Amino acid sequence: MGYKNYLHTGVFVLAITGVNLSTFAQQNNTDTKTSQLEQKLSRLSLGGYGEAVLSRNFYSDNIYRYTRAQDHKNDDSHGRFDLPHVTINIGYDFGHGWTMGSEIEFEHGGTESAIELDADEAGEYEAETEKGGEVALEQFWINKEFSKAVNLKMGEIIVPVGATNQHHMPTEFFTCYRPEGENSIFPCTWHQIGVSLWGRLPEWRYEVQFLSGLDSERFGSYSFVHYGANSPYEFKIANNYAASLRIDNYSIKGLRMSLSGYYGSTFKNTLRSTGGANYKNVKGNLVIGSFDFMLNRWNWIVRGNADYAYLSDHAKITAFNKNFPTHSGQDGSPSKHQPVAKNAYAVGIEAGYDIFSQIEELRNEQRLYLFGRYEQYNAYAAGNQKSAYRWCENKRMAFGVNYYPVKQVVIKGEWSKRYLKKEFNNEPSISLGVAYCGWFL
Repeated sequence: MGYKNYLHTGVFVLAITGVNLSTFAQQNNTDTKTSQLEQKLSRLSLGGYGEAVLSRNFYSDNIYRYTRAQDHKNDDSHGRFDLPHVTINIGYDFGHGWTMGSEIEFEHGGTESAIELDADEAGEYEAETEKGGEVALEQFWINKEFSKAVNLKMGEIIVPVGATNQHHMPTEFFTCYRPEGENSIFPCTWHQIGVSLWGRLPEWRYEVQFLSGLDSERFGSYSFVHYGANSPYEFKIANNYAASLRIDNYSIKGLRMSLSGYYGSTFKNTLRSTGGANYKNVKGNLVIGSFDFMLNRWNWIVRGNADYAYLSDHAKITAFNKNFPTHSGQDGSPSKHQPVAKNAYAVGIEAGYDIFSQIEELRNEQRLYLFGRYEQYNAYAAGNQKSAYRWCENKRMAFGVNYYPVKQVVIKGEWSKRYLKKEFNNEPSISLGVAYCGWFL
């Protein structure tokens, strides 16, 4: 092979330096594979979050503590260790605007099946199954980005109604557990199979969703529609449909203001027949309106929410649910067999100040928030038998600290107290928690 051919093939330098051509080919092939692997890994996202909490509750945990409050005024305190939420998040960028996201959650360290004592059913042991399967797949979606302003997401998606559903990471609230109000009356984290159209503009974000309706069989007196998004079956029933909307505004520096809402029918979203003229025109329409905000400026973080919900045909739904056989029968149902409210609400506000912002040696590395939170909520604000469920109305106050040794890890300490109606006993507690939230890859 001539001199010109060496130059043409790019091998001349290898030849005069004595490099073996076979070795070079193998090394070049290895480098190519490494480059391809690095490119694929650059498209992969891996992360998650987790929480561990220790609580001491200085009030009775007896099942009759509300119906026979005076008898349990001086009962012993009780403690709990808990893993509220541990998740694994995996995402991938396929290119050309197509991405995938998923979240597998282990809630309370279990398999979403538990035994509980129900205070509204004379201490009956109940097996509560929130969803078929051993773990919860809270998110699994495919997203197509046409532009920043127009995206189409399809699959198991978060329903962004209220503050907590949209911002449910443990670094997005101060308390050891998620804020009680929204967590008591709405599904939380609310996720369903559906289609979402969303986008981001310079000072706005919007999201519109089409979903299956909730299941009114699973509504309850102290939980309102909280369990309505869960399914005891291997699929989610969609006899009824629903829609949700969320709009966020970022016009003011450091401030987010948000409006969200939901509308859908909930009755007859079941496998069982709802036959009979008595239930022919029952819809169980659920309407939710919510406002929430967050201010993150001047070393302060302030968050707040106000939510209100209305359920039509609540008396008919109550009668239908209570007529189901109990879980101990051969023909059990997921119904709680409890009265369901006509209205429910939750309002809350929390504020925290970063003390370390005033210490020059710490302000850029660590954070220490002193915080306070107040909320009021009622899962049985209006409806038949309201007088029997006055204990569903709660006012809660909490004070504590959030210490961030690094950005992704927070250690939480909290004192809190629920203030119930005067005929019931107040419920103070202390909690200590640790949580992380971040992307590993």
